[in-house]
Amino acid sequence: MSEMTLQTLLAGVANNTIVPYLGAGALAGSVDKLSGVAIPADSDSLILAMNGGKPMSARLMWEFPRAAMDVELKRGRKAVHNFLEDTYGKRKWTRAPLHDWLASIEPHYVIDSNRDTQLQDTYADQPHTLIRGTARISGTNYRFVLNEYVGSGGYREITQEEVNPALPILFKPMGSPRPDANYIASDADYVDYITELMGGFAIPDFLKEYRKGKQYLFIGMRLQRDTDRMVMSDITYASAEPKGWALIPQPSDKEVRFCARQGIEIIAADVVDLLEAAGFAAAKAA
Repeated sequence: MSEMTLQTLLAGVANNTIVPYLGAGALAGSVDKLSGVAIPADSDSLILAMNGGKPMSARLMWEFPRAAMDVELKRGRKAVHNFLEDTYGKRKWTRAPLHDWLASIEPHYVIDSNRDTQLQDTYADQPHTLIRGTARISGTNYRFVLNEYVGSGGYREITQEEVNPALPILFKPMGSPRPDANYIASDADYVDYITELMGGFAIPDFLKEYRKGKQYLFIGMRLQRDTDRMVMSDITYASAEPKGWALIPQPSDKEVRFCARQGIEIIAADVVDLLEAAGFAAAKAA
């Protein structure tokens, strides 16, 4: 039985000794304001939404990047981009309860593997540095774009030298629609991004220094697919030992083995349990 309690983890996030790393489950409870349909965030729901509600072949249903690659090959990269832009840039969603909790503490550094804007909305009351992953672009060796929030929904693009290290850091490796639509989605995107991530060109220098010795709390994130695991491993490089904790109520054998290798302790709890421990009990009804 773990000696680490949810209260201890919450305190670590609040005092910035533990970095929250958000997976698809962090958006639980967020629904379309008009239809009430849940926001597509996990791999299966994204594939179904992209394919008009219909399943694709078993091979393509394994993970969203593979399905997105199939769509890209048949209909062009723009088709995948338009789907993500329609989903996250144009549709209006209610806030996930987890983001209400984050808003109450506003950690200095948050990693969000989702492509929506709720994390950015959470920090809309203060300046912050936004880092978004990019892929398959020319004219630069880097696979990220840096923006500083200037208020009223506005951002300005900045260089690494212009980063203010005192500002909160929002890292969205898979992109977002704001300030301009930019996404990593297909297999080809991930191959390019992960290659440069491994080479050190997908993370700004100031973050390479800041992340040293950090521990992480993986919230709403399953670790069954190799693509997600490779991205996570490289983003959390140079972590402390142990690396952190993953909230997985019923982990698979594959997740148990992977977490053991990574130095990640599995906590048999979910997003709802974390929020209840934080005093956000209403989340269970969402």
